[in-house]
Amino acid sequence: MEPIPVIIHFGPLSIHTYGIGLALTFAFAAWYFGKRLERVGLPTHWVTTFVIKIVIAALLGARAMHVVANFDYYRDHLGEVTAIWHGGLSSFGGLLVAVPVGLVAVKKACPQLSRLFGLDLVAPVLLASWAVGRILGPQLMIAGGGHPSTAWFAMHYAGQVGGRVPVPLIQAAEDALAFAIVIATERRLKKSFLWRTTHHHPAGAVTALAMVLWGFSRSVDEFYLLDGGANLGSALVISAGCLLIVGGVALGISTRASWRKATLLLEDSPAAD
Repeated sequence: MEPIPVIIHFGPLSIHTYGIGLALTFAFAAWYFGKRLERVGLPTHWVTTFVIKIVIAALLGARAMHVVANFDYYRDHLGEVTAIWHGGLSSFGGLLVAVPVGLVAVKKACPQLSRLFGLDLVAPVLLASWAVGRILGPQLMIAGGGHPSTAWFAMHYAGQVGGRVPVPLIQAAEDALAFAIVIATERRLKKSFLWRTTHHHPAGAVTALAMVLWGFSRSVDEFYLLDGGANLGSALVISAGCLLIVGGVALGISTRASWRKATLLLEDSPAAD
């Protein structure tokens, strides 16, 4: 099986499929985020400008983290530091820069949207976008596969010899499953007494679950399907995944405590009788 073309030529013009995939993924994320805002009655006129800021921040952070993690290579190939069309974007690096930028930007763009509730709206968008992006991104880039494999499911990737474990497709499936679990949980929460009484719940539960699921899957994938912590970049991914799990558990415990407290107060109030 021949590798998927990573460059499409139109005369003198060369278009990288990886770049097209990223553009489509960001467009999908903007559309889906707008839909989730509409469902809770919030304005969406600010979404396009907001997403552009997030995209720029995410790309800068993702590339910077990748270059730092692979500095031994890039110090001898400085001309490739900005060559993102070859791949090389760290999801955790993107989050590290994009999340703070997003929290600041959303406060100005939509003041009525609290930060934690905003994260609850964004978390499923990120999971869905990662599922789409794994297929339209790493699956279409140079050296996008995992360990060498002769199994029936092995695929060939440009820049890599022989069949490879199709890690991008595996991660897309994992992200899609995490998305389904998070959405199902969100819908279940909306059937609770607190939600039925106030149409509100302590924000953070959806984000916490997404952090745990995604952090776990990325750490396991890196350990078993990719470099297994054998180099700095791989070790950083595993460490970041574990930190994301710990942060998600802490946020979940805090949110659950707030949820129970608010529910008890409502149940004891005269209006609940």
